[in-house]
Amino acid sequence: MPFCASCGSPVEGKFCPKCGAAIDAAAQPAAGAPPPGAQPVAAAPMADNVASALCYVLGLITGIVFLVMEPYSKSRAVRFHAFQSIFMNVAVIAVDIVFTIIFSIIVRIFWTVGVGGLGGFGLFASLMSLVWWVFGLACLGLWLYLIISAYQGKTVVLPIIGPFAQKQAGA
Repeated sequence: MPFCASCGSPVEGKFCPKCGAAIDAAAQPAAGAPPPGAQPVAAAPMADNVASALCYVLGLITGIVFLVMEPYSKSRAVRFHAFQSIFMNVAVIAVDIVFTIIFSIIVRIFWTVGVGGLGGFGLFASLMSLVWWVFGLACLGLWLYLIISAYQGKTVVLPIIGPFAQKQAGA
């Protein structure tokens, strides 16, 4: 099927149905016109670096969303950041649960045994609260660092979960 030299639309007669230009019998496809039977490729709505950064924004939720969204699920970079975001958030939740269990057990021991009186319990509660704050700030810093690095196109592989994310992403 020939294409119009003026507008590139497919033509079946002597004139282009779109622009009305006369078609020569030996007309070649216009420059940039798709070959017959080719489907146009849809471009992704946003660049890979933006999608990679957004994988970290809401953690598990955006990681899963970008794993199932069609144009991004085929990009290795976006898949890596999505998996790393998911694994990192699962690890943070697991560490938080462990801190909660340990804190609860030690509070129960202090309360039952009464070691050190209220002064000892208060000191322990202050230290545990400090540990939680430091952990929370470290998580916030890591989260911001990963978002900024992914937006800049850098690939930061976290020590333990990064290789698992690379393996899952096929990188």
